[in-house]
Amino acid sequence: MILRHCDVSAFMSSAIVSSQYIPLLVVIINYRTPSLTIDCLRSLADEVRSLPGTQVVVVDNASGDGSVERLERAIGENNWGSWVRVLPSPVNGGFSAGNNIGIKAVAADAYLLINSDTIVRPGAVRSLLEAMQAHPDAGLISPRLEWPDGTPQISCFRYRSPVSELIAAAATGPLTQLLSGYDVPLPVSDAPINPEWTSFACVMVRREVVEQIGLMDEGYFMYFDDIDYCRRAKEAGWQILYWPFARVVHLRGGSGSVKTEIATRKRPQAYLYASRTRYFAKFYGPAGLWGANLLWLAGRSVSLARELAGNKQPHTCESEARDIWMNWRHPMGSTGSRKK
Repeated sequence: MILRHCDVSAFMSSAIVSSQYIPLLVVIINYRTPSLTIDCLRSLADEVRSLPGTQVVVVDNASGDGSVERLERAIGENNWGSWVRVLPSPVNGGFSAGNNIGIKAVAADAYLLINSDTIVRPGAVRSLLEAMQAHPDAGLISPRLEWPDGTPQISCFRYRSPVSELIAAAATGPLTQLLSGYDVPLPVSDAPINPEWTSFACVMVRREVVEQIGLMDEGYFMYFDDIDYCRRAKEAGWQILYWPFARVVHLRGGSGSVKTEIATRKRPQAYLYASRTRYFAKFYGPAGLWGANLLWLAGRSVSLARELAGNKQPHTCESEARDIWMNWRHPMGSTGSRKK
């Protein structure tokens, strides 16, 4: 089933005023990744059919590449029309905006936000739902993310802070160990844990969380939107739960170029740094943003000295020392748009 632009508002309005909640709504954002999205839907098919009442919404963020037509064709060819529908957004508002369109489209007791570059392992969705029922204090629950061969990915973290910027820029073992309590990545755990925030490549959100703290902040185009939402949820008294018994393959970088650009030390999309600025100004204030940037520069002086001495390979991105100041005059403004 596909909802054309003219149908979206009416559909969303009717869902919002409805007093009926379906058990689970899965929201997938597509931006020029129709093949990945179709593979993700294929992995969800048996999961959805085993969970009566579950629905899936694919929000197409104005791809303009025929994605909508390809998705509609795949839905028809695979007889998925009873549980998945496509919502074409007239604009590409980014990750938060796309997810908000999906969340507002159907009233549900829980929302599973999942990237298009994911493959859901059998039983993962049911496991997340069972974890939500067993842990009423958990507002957001994330699965174990892994590579296709089963190797786990780091997906749980401490908050990014001004001190963590020093650690990241220095990339020096003794300093990282000294300030380990501020180091952002958490080791992969085989047992459930309560991280400060988790990757939104796949996360289940309880309806009550959305009702209490609202939708995702559309001031972020991409990146830092997940840590923002987790912080807001924790400030409202909810726990973040990592549930490793549910497993989801994450093909990192499949739905965007930033991770590849960082890995190759190229200059990432501008919205990455604009989102970073928004995050630090929002949670640490203007002084905290300046502190984060100055501590990053201090850390960079450490790593640069080691590079010049031949004791370290470069790890920062092109123009990063300049780009961290992006939008510093107006940090709460728009974080930009995806480069076409």
